[in-house]
Amino acid sequence: MSTLSNPIAVYAKRRAAIGRALIKAGGGVAVLPTAPESPRNRDSDFPYRHDSYFYYLTGFSEPGAWLVIEARGKAVKSTLFCRPKDLEREIWDGIRLGPEAAPAQLGVDAAFSLDTLDAQMPELLANQPAVWFPFATHKGLETQVDGWLGQVRARVRLGAECPQSQHDLCKPLDEMRLVKDAHEIGILRRAGAISAGAHVRAMQTSSAMLRNGVPGGLREYHLEAELLHEFRRHGSEFPAYTGIVAAGANACVLHYRAGNAELKAGQLCLIDAGCELEGYASDITRTFPADGRFSPAQRILYDIVQASQEAAIAATRPGNRFIDPHNAATRVLVEGMLDTGLLAKAKHGSVDDVLESGAYRQFYMHRTGHWMGMDVHDCGDYTEPGSQPQPEKDALGQMVMRKPSRILKAGMVLTIEPGLYVRPAKGVPKKFWDIGIRIEDDALVTGQGCELMTRGVPVKAGEIEALMRA
Repeated sequence: MSTLSNPIAVYAKRRAAIGRALIKAGGGVAVLPTAPESPRNRDSDFPYRHDSYFYYLTGFSEPGAWLVIEARGKAVKSTLFCRPKDLEREIWDGIRLGPEAAPAQLGVDAAFSLDTLDAQMPELLANQPAVWFPFATHKGLETQVDGWLGQVRARVRLGAECPQSQHDLCKPLDEMRLVKDAHEIGILRRAGAISAGAHVRAMQTSSAMLRNGVPGGLREYHLEAELLHEFRRHGSEFPAYTGIVAAGANACVLHYRAGNAELKAGQLCLIDAGCELEGYASDITRTFPADGRFSPAQRILYDIVQASQEAAIAATRPGNRFIDPHNAATRVLVEGMLDTGLLAKAKHGSVDDVLESGAYRQFYMHRTGHWMGMDVHDCGDYTEPGSQPQPEKDALGQMVMRKPSRILKAGMVLTIEPGLYVRPAKGVPKKFWDIGIRIEDDALVTGQGCELMTRGVPVKAGEIEALMRA
């Protein structure tokens, strides 16, 4: 069933913008399907989730829908194909909007039944200079477009002209989606607040259950259940991604999923989880002591990670590049590795030596952030458009040609998530073994710096302990 709570004008403005982008590139027709329904097993589908690009331009969440945008001269026309009204199916599956109501409800210029798509598309493509559709995102779409184009070519003797070029619609859409508008920012703030509340609930549940005891012990899935409950209780439709609830050494597995491992006093728990709200993601990671009190060794490493995040936050501002927060965080982490003996100074040298050699990757092997928006790993280039490749060293120390990192602008949203992951190894102080720590917040780049939209859950070690005692 569709949810049409968002203002029509937001989506109309976006369709007009993508139409102008097509006109600037010479005009043509853009074709964009939503995501198909996906069977889980016999008589059961996975929970349906629309295609992000499609929803970005329509606000329409029903399956079985297509958007066509014609950009010719200075005119832009949008046409929706959707499932027709069907009283029999609506008894089982829910109310459909239907093509008759779609123009008024969605602001499109015209709407037709989905079963007319194949008949109408050759007409819409004929005499257009180009066709635009998302490459490599919908299985079989290229073949479907080729079939329509074949029908146009069959009519050339009758005067029809076939589009001479095909373009990836993702490219202009990615640039649009990279900078969020006020409507999107409002939803992202709300999603961040819901997710922050869920992390608070998980922290307090952990300390309470360990204090009071629970038959069978406190398990990772207990805390996962608290997160999901809080997401749904506040109107979130889904988790934004498969969450991580990792007890003790499990936190050193970057993509660990919540299992049945028992959380015990003295262990850390790493939770990486966020909700999706009205099509937009949130993404928070917190690491906390299961019983509410950091051990001395845990506190040492935690404070290093927290200091590295603060350095990255300070580097997240317009005019800086996407890579700058990562570089700032990594330098602080390396200083901590050398100070604590995770890396021996006699062997690895100075901070600059470690950054040059890449030895820090034993304990920190991922980037400090990613774009975020409708998708938790959102679209958008990480290099500056129009820039020229420059020589630099890759992760293996070899010289490669790369474009410079993207320049940050107000309205971009990215995560800031440094970490330390210490597995048992020769030469590594034993007191730090099996400690995994990550701290992650969602940052909106503003005119002067950045706004952290997920600080409704504490970050400082002392504040976490106070929350868990409450």
